[in-house]
Amino acid sequence: MARNFAFGFAEKYLQAALALASSIILARLLSPSEIGVYSIAAVLTGLAQVFRDLGTGQLLVARRDLSRAEQRALLTISIAMGWGLALLVAGSADALAHFYRQPQLAQVLHILALNFVLVPFSSQVTALLRREMRAGALLRVSASYNATQFVATIALASNGSGPCALAWGSFAATLAGFLAGLFQQPAGMAWRPGLHGICALVRPGGLAVTSNAIDEVGVVAPDLVAGKLLGVQEVALLGKAQSVLSLFNQAVTSAVSPVVFPLFAKQAREGGDPLQAYIAAAACITALSWPFFLFAGLFAGPLVSLLYGQQWQGCVPLIRIMCGAAALYSMFNMARYLLLATGHIGEQARIDAIAVAGRLAILVPAGLAGLEWLAAAVALSLLLRSWLVLRCLRKLYGLEPAVLLRALRKSALATGAALAPAMLVLAAARNEAPGVLHLLAGGGAGALGWGLAIWLQQHPLAGFLRRTGWQP
Repeated sequence: MARNFAFGFAEKYLQAALALASSIILARLLSPSEIGVYSIAAVLTGLAQVFRDLGTGQLLVARRDLSRAEQRALLTISIAMGWGLALLVAGSADALAHFYRQPQLAQVLHILALNFVLVPFSSQVTALLRREMRAGALLRVSASYNATQFVATIALASNGSGPCALAWGSFAATLAGFLAGLFQQPAGMAWRPGLHGICALVRPGGLAVTSNAIDEVGVVAPDLVAGKLLGVQEVALLGKAQSVLSLFNQAVTSAVSPVVFPLFAKQAREGGDPLQAYIAAAACITALSWPFFLFAGLFAGPLVSLLYGQQWQGCVPLIRIMCGAAALYSMFNMARYLLLATGHIGEQARIDAIAVAGRLAILVPAGLAGLEWLAAAVALSLLLRSWLVLRCLRKLYGLEPAVLLRALRKSALATGAALAPAMLVLAAARNEAPGVLHLLAGGGAGALGWGLAIWLQQHPLAGFLRRTGWQP
């Protein structure tokens, strides 16, 4: 299991490193308006992407017994949804460009629609590889995808392709991932669609995709509201603020979730206790997330300058507004996989529906008030979702808040040990605005304090690192 986590981290660290490098370079090659146009297109197609497979990927991973006939039926569902959405995105591109008053948006959407043609096949391969927990094969597929996207996007942006560079880079990556999947496919992979048993799979798949779709609406809503009420530059600033905070998700959460979900599902299938696995995962994640988000808030100015340049300083207040809520919600971001793995798809959909309804209720009036108010609304909605998830875990699994907090107390101490020296660096700066040197000094001192606290407390994260072969 530790080996799978190590491969998962390698996969996502490569993805995060290339995404970060690409973001840094593109922030200097493209204007905020060009990035804003692509951001709106990516949000719109990302929302459509949720419906693409009707939850077949989750069913392939979590289903107790999976026959070849069911694989073929799930492939049929995925192809029908993917190709239908390709036509929908391409057909609505001009209308969406008119709605957002951005003519370039139509061309970008036409390019992104091509992804829906290939993804049904590559996603089938990756879902089965996750079911079999073949992390090494997943790493090779992901490396092909991300390396292609990085090279193609940077080359096209350097050539003056504007927002279309990002769109063509995305399609090139999808094609590379598809080809890599052909070489890594599991034995007995079903490539021929079939209809037998399809009706029995539509309902659970529909419930899963409903939950994901509702959640995705909440994720993309801030960008859509900002794009309509404020403008593409504001979308780009909000996106850059969220991209700084999402560095943690790219580096840690997205590396853990592909392994945690099959682990929870396996525990449920074999009669184990997935709740204890969830608590252990939460302890490890918060030991990393709490210092990261709070450090990002303290050093937001120099961090943005280092990553994107001075022209993006407008996103610094947004980072500081959202970082605390992001740290709190990191306690619960694995709960979705616990609920899905244990068959509580309806409960997850209910959480998503209430959380997204609450977010939408405050986003529009906040957007009318300005960009910082919009960021505050995002933070408030994360607090609401955290409360909803905790209430659900208590009802379904008997998880008391005191039990969870006791499991996370070592993470809190490690966070304090990391932030104390970082705050001393800021205090030493006095009235001087912190710069990159302060960022590096604070980060180095904080990392030393954090590492000592992790090892002296024998934090669960230290045990995990030892099992993966890492030594301090």
